[in-house]
Amino acid sequence: MTFDPTSMPIVTLNNGQTLPQLGLGVYKVGQDIAVHLVQTAIELGYRRIDTAALYDNELEVGAGIKRSGIARGEIFVTSKIWNDRHSYQDAVEAIDESISRLNIGYVDMMLIHWPAPKQNKFVEAWQALEEAVVAGKVRGIGVSNFQPHHLDSLAAVRLDGSVPTIPAINQVELNPGFSQPEVRAFNRAHGIATEAWSPLARGRMSDLEVLTTIAGNHGKTPAQVILRWHIQLQNLVIPKSSHPDRLLENIDVFDFALSEAEMNQINGLNTGSRTGLNPDEFD
Repeated sequence: MTFDPTSMPIVTLNNGQTLPQLGLGVYKVGQDIAVHLVQTAIELGYRRIDTAALYDNELEVGAGIKRSGIARGEIFVTSKIWNDRHSYQDAVEAIDESISRLNIGYVDMMLIHWPAPKQNKFVEAWQALEEAVVAGKVRGIGVSNFQPHHLDSLAAVRLDGSVPTIPAINQVELNPGFSQPEVRAFNRAHGIATEAWSPLARGRMSDLEVLTTIAGNHGKTPAQVILRWHIQLQNLVIPKSSHPDRLLENIDVFDFALSEAEMNQINGLNTGSRTGLNPDEFD
């Protein structure tokens, strides 16, 4: 069984780029399996891969894309600049290094991985990203783990009077237990697409009665119900799995729909508790 990629919902970003709503995240995917995993995912129907310099698997992601035999232009690839590369010159070099490791010609989307507010250099990194777009090295730019006040700082008019580019994407921790309604609303109001990392809360919600009941009603798994919740919230979403069966399960969420009542039940699971780090504290 494979997934027909033409049946995947396509999202248009504020810069005109289009991308599949659901993709594959490769956080903590080791180099020993990353090439085969990416190749397999693409063969199964995935057309979007999310990596980062921190993940130490960009080279393998690029190799997996090449081995898949699918044209480069059909695969949307995201990578990210790590916290220790926020100064302008470091960011310029970090972008080039990621492009070199991926070795697929260009990057579709490059993000600042965390705001690292104590350093207070993410505006420098953003300027490097803007220049990378002009140079054709990357097609789009965005951020990850930015809260509204970080985005406000990023958007401030510069001393030379120039107006910064609005991020195309803000990738944040987001799942039913930590649904971030304020961040999603801010992103929406500013034309920024919200993308969910840790969309399944690292499996910690799978046994909740609300989700198991809804899953039973649709003949799906709790994980599929959560991913469908993301889809109906219009989130971009990048579940991670290293197993082919789970890769297929994660992408098989477009043949059913949750009712308004079911969506509200899942919305009610929000506790405001993170499973990851706080962007205001992590540097």
